[in-house]
Amino acid sequence: MPTYSIGEALSLLLEKSKWKPKVHELRLRSEWEQITGKTIAKYTRNLSLHERKLTIFTDVAALKQELLLGKEQLMQTINRYFEETVVTEIQVR
Repeated sequence: MPTYSIGEALSLLLEKSKWKPKVHELRLRSEWEQITGKTIAKYTRNLSLHERKLTIFTDVAALKQELLLGKEQLMQTINRYFEETVVTEIQVR
């Protein structure tokens, strides 16, 4: 029987149990300000991550336009933050 570190065992558990996407969504919501900064975090709400598709809600038209134009960069920032591909598509509403 192979020996695993606690981190490896937890990672394996997340992969096998299919809890990983939900953990990513919870982390994304709780760490959103660290990822995007205070201004974007302040004016966005109701983040949801489903099948690697991130949906962001905002009522600020200028921010919506900025997020739409910077989708690729935001995706790269999020994936770099998580050190894996968490988001493959972003939708702004």
